Amino acid sequence: MANAQATRPPKPDYEPPPINGDFYGIATVLNDKERALVQRVRAFTEGVVAPVIEEFWSRDEFPFAIIPKMAEIGIGGVGYQGYGAAGGSWLLNGFVAMELARADSSVATFWGVHTGLSAGSIYLCGDEAQKQRWLPAMMRFEKIGSFGLTEPLVGSATSGGMLTTCRREGDVWILNGQKKWIGNATFADINVIWAREEGSNQVKGFVVAKDNPGFSVEKIKTKMALRVVQNGLITLKDCRVPEADRLQNANSFKDTAKVLRMTRTGVAWFAVGCAMGAYEHALRYATERQQFGRPIGGFQLVQDLLVRMLGNVTATQAMMLRLGQMQDEGVMLDEHASLAKAFCTVKCRETVGHARELLGGNGILLENHIGRFVADAEAIYSYEGTREMNTLIVGKSITGLSAFV
Repeated sequence: MANAQATRPPKPDYEPPPINGDFYGIATVLNDKERALVQRVRAFTEGVVAPVIEEFWSRDEFPFAIIPKMAEIGIGGVGYQGYGAAGGSWLLNGFVAMELARADSSVATFWGVHTGLSAGSIYLCGDEAQKQRWLPAMMRFEKIGSFGLTEPLVGSATSGGMLTTCRREGDVWILNGQKKWIGNATFADINVIWAREEGSNQVKGFVVAKDNPGFSVEKIKTKMALRVVQNGLITLKDCRVPEADRLQNANSFKDTAKVLRMTRTGVAWFAVGCAMGAYEHALRYATERQQFGRPIGGFQLVQDLLVRMLGNVTATQAMMLRLGQMQDEGVMLDEHASLAKAFCTVKCRETVGHARELLGGNGILLENHIGRFVADAEAIYSYEGTREMNTLIVGKSITGLSAFV
C-alpha cells in the first residue's frame, strides 16, 4: 500500500482564474453609481442569501429575516420614479434581477412579484392618491405585495376567459373566484386581484388587504421548484372591496397587459441570472473536483460543457442588454419582451442541464447547489407566459398572421 501511494502523481500546483459569468463585460455599460448598486446586491446575495438558502429551500419556507436587509440595499422600485422608489433605468432593474437570480431564483421571484407585478400594477394603473397611499411603504418593504391573475382553471387564457368576477353595489365591489400560484400570497399585506366585471366583461384591478372579509389563502405545497417562494391559492367569496381600493386606471385587460409587458423582461433576466449562477457553480466544481490526479476542468468533455454554458449565458446577456436599452428608449414592444422570455428561458433550461451533467451524481445533491438551479429553471420556463404563448406573440408580429385559437 505504501508503494502504491508513493507512485501516485503529486497533486497539481494549480491556481484557477477568477470565476466571472460576465464574460463579455456587459456590466461596463453601467455608470459608477449603478455598478455600486449591483455590487451591493451581490454582497447581499453572497453574505445574506447564500448561507441560508439551501436550508430554507429544502424546508419549503421563506427566510423572512432577509427582507429588512433587502430593503437596506435600496432595490425597491428600481426603474420607477417618485414614491420613495429607487429610480434609475430599466436596464439597471435588469441587472438587479440577474444578480438576485444568480444566487437564488426564489428570492429574485419574491422581489419581482413584490416590486414588479404588485407595486407595478399600482404604479401603472393606480391614480395619484393610490400611489401615494401604497407605494412608499412597498418601496421600503414595509408592506409586501402579491399579484393575483392566474386561476386554477385559467392560465394562458386569462385575457378572455377569466373566471373571477366582480360586480358593483354602490361604493363597494363584490369579488368571487379563485387565484392560483400567487407568489407571496400567504403573507402579503397588499394583494392585487384582477377580476372580470359582470355585464361588461371588462377586466378590472383591485387592491385587497390580507384581513379583508371574504379573502382567504391556502399555501400550495409539494412543489419541486421555487420552493422558497410561498405560492398560494386565493379564494374570494363575496369579498367586499371599496371603490377607493379599485385601481382607477385599470379598466380592461389592455391595462393588465401593460404590467405584464414591463415585468416579462424581468423574468427573462431571471433566466439569465439562473443560468449564470449554475455556470459559475459548475465552473468552480470543475476546478476543485479531482479525478485521475488532476481537476476535471482539464478534460476536453468537461471544457466542452463549460463553453456551451458560457455561450448560452453570454448570448442571453447580450440579448437582454439590448432589450433593456430598448425599454429605456421607449421602443420595446410586446413581441420584443416575448422573444426574450421565450429564448432566455429555453437557454437557461439547457444551461442548468449541462451543469447537472458536469457534476455527475453530485449534481443532484442540494449541497452542491446545482439541483436547486435545475429545479427552479422549470418554474421560470413556465410563468409569466409559457414559451408557446410567447412564441405565438412573436409569430404574429413577424408574419402578420395570428395563430391564436
